[in-house]
Amino acid sequence: MTETILILLIILGILSLEFKDLLNAVICLAIFSLLCSLLFYYLHAPDVAIAEAAVGAGVATVIFVLTINKTRRKEEVEEEE
Repeated sequence: MTETILILLIILGILSLEFKDLLNAVICLAIFSLLCSLLFYYLHAPDVAIAEAAVGAGVATVIFVLTINKTRRKEEVEEEE
């Protein structure tokens, strides 16, 4: 089970870097944080798991979404001539 979570964490980390849409990247990071908290719980650190779920998936995601709403949502790619 731990190996599966670690592989999913690597995939989600790469996906969050590759997305051009910032909202999709933030959603990937929120899922990443929830999987981290699940991993901490399996490693017998429930206090760290609760803190990660609250701060990583909760507060940080809300702050990122509010910031995205005040800026452009998609990354602009400049065309080369």
